[in-house]
Amino acid sequence: MRTSIATVSLSGTLTEKLTAAARAGFDGVEIFENDLIGSPLTPEEIRDRAADLGLTIDLYQPMRDIEAVPEAEFARNLRRAAHKFRLMRRLGADTVLVCSSVSPHAVDDDALAAGQLRRLAALAQESGVRVAYEALAWGRHVSTYDHAWRIVEAADHPALGVCLDSFHILARGSDPTGIEAIPGDRIFFLQLADAPLMALDVLQWSRHYRCFPGQGDLDVAGLVRAAVRAGYDGPLSLEVFNDVFRQAEAGRTAVDAQRSLALLQESAGLTAPPAPVVPTGFAFAEIATADTARITPLLSALGFSRTARHSGKPVDLWEQGEARILLNTDTSGHKPDLSLTAVGLETPAPEAASARAESLLAPVLPRRRAPEDAPLDAVAAPDGTEFFFCATGRRGHADWTGDFAPAPQAPTPQAPAGIGVTRIDHVALTQPWHQFDEAVLFHRSVLGLHPHASVDLADPYGLLRSRAASNAEGTVRIALGVGASPTDDPARPQHIALVTDDLVAAVRGARAAGARLLPVPANYYDDLAACHTFAPGELETYRELGILYDRDEKGEFRHCYTLTTGRLFFELVERTGGYDGYGARNAPVRLAAQRA
Repeated sequence: MRTSIATVSLSGTLTEKLTAAARAGFDGVEIFENDLIGSPLTPEEIRDRAADLGLTIDLYQPMRDIEAVPEAEFARNLRRAAHKFRLMRRLGADTVLVCSSVSPHAVDDDALAAGQLRRLAALAQESGVRVAYEALAWGRHVSTYDHAWRIVEAADHPALGVCLDSFHILARGSDPTGIEAIPGDRIFFLQLADAPLMALDVLQWSRHYRCFPGQGDLDVAGLVRAAVRAGYDGPLSLEVFNDVFRQAEAGRTAVDAQRSLALLQESAGLTAPPAPVVPTGFAFAEIATADTARITPLLSALGFSRTARHSGKPVDLWEQGEARILLNTDTSGHKPDLSLTAVGLETPAPEAASARAESLLAPVLPRRRAPEDAPLDAVAAPDGTEFFFCATGRRGHADWTGDFAPAPQAPTPQAPAGIGVTRIDHVALTQPWHQFDEAVLFHRSVLGLHPHASVDLADPYGLLRSRAASNAEGTVRIALGVGASPTDDPARPQHIALVTDDLVAAVRGARAAGARLLPVPANYYDDLAACHTFAPGELETYRELGILYDRDEKGEFRHCYTLTTGRLFFELVERTGGYDGYGARNAPVRLAAQRA
């Protein structure tokens, strides 16, 4: 289906918004009235600019407080509408959005509303314009789509139809299956937005927290399916009021918007792009640093051994069990120093994963590769982290480990003994404030991971928002974090969590080898004693070693942290039973300790 986006969804001038929409591949736009009024271009110049970019102008919006008012006021509304219709002809737009009235002068009289909307539609028809009537969720008397349709049906004019807005419908909890009872040719427009579930006044919720489909909690795909079954064949148009999007760069927001529509159409069964390829595990985590001496003692203390070096690049491979860390000293383009820059994902079908990424506007990154190097594809996440699609040691697939030669024996004490680390449990990536929702959608749509509920974590200087995404088995977990405001530190630490089956033994081994672990306040353990019952000596061991503890109805979680080096720290974790979380209860303690 054709795709469109409201100019209110993007930042910048109207010209910048049109350019961003066109470059992202949209077919059309909705022109928001404020964008037109604030533009130095004439309506004709805007029409020509859109045409030059290959964009149609699908909707002009909004016209407010038109119907169900006293006759004298409606006469003024008709004069206002006549001016708007003449402007639309100059603009090249043939459909106008009329919102259900919120005027204190509006009366609860469906017959009056239908009669006045019929007269409005007759005036619009004379100018070659259609009227799409939308029920605002906070409309004074008309607040549901089925009520709006009853009024439109009673008005019975060919130039009058309904506009269905997913937010206004789903935010009120209305059943979208009723849309199927509306004739498709009377659904003039379909506006789409998602939103997180929040206990807010619906107007404030709408104006500040809408997001693109797939980034929130509403069943937008189900609504689209109902509209298509009803016979709707117009554009799928995004109308998103969001404080962050209005401040972010328009170009990447438009790409994110187009990606959301691609995922939405797939979810609604309208398209069949390359299927998601869900990763099965971590192949490696790559750290970029100009000075390996800052990190290698910590890796050694955590039981890793330097086993190989890339044949053509300044990259070393450190291993323990199935956990692999790459140290890359080519730090060009990587800031700040000593940070997590790339993640290798074990992928059942790397070529199919690459095709999926490209279909969702995440093109494969160009790489400097020698002829003998494995053809390893990677895509960039919104925060710049590179994700590689790997098939380590699998017959019939290129194996990236073949690019590494065994490391020469170093004239140092013998390689450290492992401390029981078996694999990477999860990685935690700090996101720029304006890219958090974009990152959630990327990890869901491109990487095929399932996003979990968002969690707010208390930091001594504010709040952090965290949202994890994982595969069904829990063998790939990525925790996305962001500060509560644009002024929050954009270079908060990232971390790599490592699995062990015996955390107490692992911590003792790491400490004996010189690892510096994050100290935990004694008050934490006093509180822990009040919350849980432990075996004799167990809590004292946790207190001695700086181990944090959590449990739920499924199992237990023990974990501890190293001190931060550069922008990176490590976490050692032990999961028992079916515990599937990340110790969120302990995050404020960890954050306060790191601040201290």
